[in-house]
Order: sequence, then structure tokens, then C-alpha cells
Amino acid sequence: MKVYIITDMEGISGVWRQEMVQPTAPDHYAVGRRLLMADINAAVRGAFDGGATEVIVNDGHGGAPHLLLEEMDERAEYVRPAGGACPMVGLDESFDAVFHLGAHAMAGTRDAFLDHTQSSASWYNFYLNGAKYGELGQTAIIAGHYGVPLVLVCGDLAACAEARDLLGEGNCVTVSVKEGIGRQWARCLQPMRAQRMIEEAAKQSLQLVGKAQPYRIETPIRVRLEFYRSDMADPYDNHPRVERVGAREIEVTVPDALHIMNW
Repeated sequence: MKVYIITDMEGISGVWRQEMVQPTAPDHYAVGRRLLMADINAAVRGAFDGGATEVIVNDGHGGAPHLLLEEMDERAEYVRPAGGACPMVGLDESFDAVFHLGAHAMAGTRDAFLDHTQSSASWYNFYLNGAKYGELGQTAIIAGHYGVPLVLVCGDLAACAEARDLLGEGNCVTVSVKEGIGRQWARCLQPMRAQRMIEEAAKQSLQLVGKAQPYRIETPIRVRLEFYRSDMADPYDNHPRVERVGAREIEVTVPDALHIMNW
């Protein structure tokens, strides 16, 4: 059984302030980085205990490579997406399950720790075929392109609720490791406790393989991106494929889920 884990940092256990996910704040980031590795190792342990024979971990948080490979579980393998490539590099039809670890809620979610969709500085809303999605939804859709279900989501309370709303009860195991206090702060479980929960949930989630349905949307896909300000849409005025549909909005049609972030 093959398992693919995509990671982020905002929803990692024990991460409670913004500086802990930013390489530009080295003291805080060093703590966040080690918490990230501990959560990943817990998920990897649970995956192997649940029957996995191969685990790939995608270092998916933006900004820099975040993992210290010498401290990671040696049974897994680790990848980092290249700029412009599909964000879930290495995923294909041979995988049986996807985990999303360290998840956060989409932009505009109330009481969600560091809620955003890709860029908290410029992206306001992101739509596919008229429905609003965040990064969790993007993960599910790209996995669904390959016929692979998203069976585990770990993050803050709002992200877990978003996952259940998207995928439906019974199709995904969720682990809430913190609760947002507004956007900038979080009330966290003690990390070792959270990691035990992640390990057990990873093991249990693999029981959904063969039962949980991959999340798919109709193709071709109409992508609409709404920016915070009109000048952020200006550079797309002469793009050969992108249509300017409003002061702050652009649209483009892509053939499939692999291109929703690559146009």
C-alpha cells in the first residue's frame, strides 16, 4: 500500500504564532520546523503501522526546504516541489491514499489560524467551476485526478471542519491539534499528545482505502482568481490565455486538475 503525505506548517501541532512558519524569523522558525518534523514522523509511523509499504512525504510549505532529512523516519522518502511544477510532485495512480498534514483553512474563514489560500498577501478567493476552494480542496482535487482519496487531514479545528464539509463524513479522518483564536493566535494541544493522535489517526485512516471515494470535479476546469487589489490583476491584461473579468478577477480554463495551479 502506497501513501502520499503533503505537508504544510500552519496546522502543525504546537505552532501558535505566525513567526514559527517563517524562515525570516529564525529563532521561532527553528521551533516550528522541529514540530513539523515530529508531526510528519508520527504520520509516517501510523501509516506503516496501518499497512503502508511505501510512504512519500512532500515538503509542501512555501518559502524554503523545511525538513532536516537526517531527523526524518528512514522508512519514508522525501520530495520538494520545484517552482512551476505540480504541487504534488511524484503522486500518480499507483498510490492508495493521501494525507494532508499541517492543514489550514481557506482564506476568509473565521477563527482559523493563519487562514489563507496560497498567498495571504494577494489572493482573496480561488474558484474552480464556480465553487470556492482552499489548499485542502486543491489537494483533494489533484489526488482525485489520479483516483486517490484524501483520507487523513490534520490541522486546526477550522481546517478539519472544512475537510469534513468537502469530503463528507466517513470519507476522511480528521485530527484537530489546535483552535484558532482569531487569525493570529491558536490554543494548542501539547505536541506529544497531538502526535500520538496523528499516529493513531494515520493508522486508522488506511482502513478507508477501498471505501473512501476520490474527490473529482468536472473537466475542463474554469479557474477564477480574485485578488485583494485591482493592480494585482493588471499584469494579466495581455496574458495569452487568461481573461480579465473584473477589476480584481481573472479567469482561465485548464484541461484537468494538474493545471489548476499551473497556467
